Amino acid sequence: MEAETSKKPERYQLWLAIAISLFAALAFYFSTNPTLRDLDYTAEIASAFLRGDLGFREKPPEWLNEMIPYGNKYYSAFPLGAVVSMLPVALLEKASLIHNFPARILAALIAGACVYFFFQVAKAFGPDYSSLRPKPLTRRILLALFPVFGTWTWCNLGMGGAWQIALGLAVLGEIAALYFTLVRPSPFVAGAFFTLAFGNRTELLLTAPFYLYLFWRRSNENTAGQSRTAQVKQRLRVNAPMVIDFLTLPVTLALLTAAYNFARFHSIFDFGYFHIPEVRDEPWYEHGLFSLHSIPWNVNKMLFEGFRDDPDFPFFSFPPFGCSILLSSPLLFLLFRAVGTYGAISWIAIGIVTFVLWCHGNPGGWQFSYRYAMILLPWMFLLLTGNGPPKTTVIEISLFTVSIAINATATWLFLWTDRIQPS
Repeated sequence: MEAETSKKPERYQLWLAIAISLFAALAFYFSTNPTLRDLDYTAEIASAFLRGDLGFREKPPEWLNEMIPYGNKYYSAFPLGAVVSMLPVALLEKASLIHNFPARILAALIAGACVYFFFQVAKAFGPDYSSLRPKPLTRRILLALFPVFGTWTWCNLGMGGAWQIALGLAVLGEIAALYFTLVRPSPFVAGAFFTLAFGNRTELLLTAPFYLYLFWRRSNENTAGQSRTAQVKQRLRVNAPMVIDFLTLPVTLALLTAAYNFARFHSIFDFGYFHIPEVRDEPWYEHGLFSLHSIPWNVNKMLFEGFRDDPDFPFFSFPPFGCSILLSSPLLFLLFRAVGTYGAISWIAIGIVTFVLWCHGNPGGWQFSYRYAMILLPWMFLLLTGNGPPKTTVIEISLFTVSIAINATATWLFLWTDRIQPS
């Protein structure tokens, strides 16, 4: 009887998480318009895979202008993981169950799944976040919705292009991997979701040690009284199965990606980006695809670029090629509160990934805010959840509301009007 009673709150929480994620998916679906749906590079290459090819044999449509002519085929610069992620879509299309890239549905499903895992990951912060009491629950719901609807994710993922979908899948992989690391430990499943993450955004491979560390520190093996060498040996012996389980799928994908790159461009490290026609001639790649020279421009775009005024409602607008994440999501100012649980490791992960993003020659092209920073949001979520009280504060509610309003406006202007134009 007691066991049955103890299971009821868990069952309620599961259904609540599902309800919130369903609400998020529906809200995302009806609020977005996938203006870049035709740029379905990964789905097209996935369809080529099903035909037994790594690329197109014939010249692709002109709007897929980032396809790479190399040898007698046309390839994509997307990593193997991003293409494999679209194989289910390609299979549905081959079976004639769908006839076009389902960008809107796919983006909504990703958004809903992200909200589900954000809501569940909050449990890692103690009993207050496993409670159904109204005030802690309210904060948990707001924090779960924030990374999707209170940030640039809403607008950029809503565009529905292959680059945006890949970013969304990377975020989903990250937060799900954190869930199966911190809340419901399962190294193999966490590794599978981490594979989804870095398969879509290769730079996330740099965060693998952080997941391993979080698993490692869960070990409660008693090593008191042993020498340091003996402690290290015992911990290695105890944690070796965990490391193997977590790394099995990521290492497999890394090796397959190397083979995929070699088969196309005769180099395991060549993803093909510099083979895209005219990319080498673009001024921001003067010093290479990644360069320290690119940092000032990226820093300005990500942190300091402001909004624009507009004589028409809503009386302000946004640059079409990026602006500050702090202005577009003011709740992020709360990142700088006192460091809480998982604070140090989150800041280190954010710092390493941000450095790589800043070194990229192009800050993101057509976008709202700084779309590449979507992959920082799972770690930012850990910071925001851990460095505040379990009950929602007036400041949090106010900044959350402003963040939602700004990103709703951006989503409307970018996806439903033609008022944002290159200049």
